Amino acid sequence: MHDSSLDKMKDFRTKYLQGKEHENLTILDIGSFDINGTYKPIFDSPQWQYIGADMSSGPNVDIVLDNPYNWQSLKTNSMDVVISGQAFEHIEYFWMTILEINRVLKPDGLCCIIAPSSGCEHKYPVDCWRFYPDGFSALARFANLQVLDAFTQWENQGYQDSSDQWHDSVLIARKKPSSWQQQVTQKLMIVFIGMWLNSIEDKK
Repeated sequence: MHDSSLDKMKDFRTKYLQGKEHENLTILDIGSFDINGTYKPIFDSPQWQYIGADMSSGPNVDIVLDNPYNWQSLKTNSMDVVISGQAFEHIEYFWMTILEINRVLKPDGLCCIIAPSSGCEHKYPVDCWRFYPDGFSALARFANLQVLDAFTQWENQGYQDSSDQWHDSVLIARKKPSSWQQQVTQKLMIVFIGMWLNSIEDKK
């Protein structure tokens, strides 16, 4: 976990969660495996429950997701905050992931996603994408999330660990209340995209 990403997640916590330390918040971290650092200390508050989720067991992983695009172990409308950093570039079909983020978030729940806009290839086990503010904003709208902020750190900040090479992009969004028609539409979209995804995977 490079310093630039940690700083941006700290900024999110300060700007959007400051003053909520006495509220019971459940915070889900997607891609939480501790390789060289973790966001967990940022959300260390007695009233907050931090849950780390990833595709394999290991340090800082509380829940192992059997399917990266269908989180059956996580209930709908169960999370107050969903965070993810340095994971979306490694997710082949990230539009499925954002739909799951929307599903597990409570109404008015927040998400913060950090991913690089540049930098060298770093497979884990794949490295598929880079993200810009417009792309993040479009992704949020696709999942019926209200964009609160979307930006890229274009200027170098002098990070000693070479974090500047990634020029991280950040999406902060809120789950909007949705009508029953929107809920049905989204469920159908998840089903049909899931069927399409299965057909693609079967061809590998």
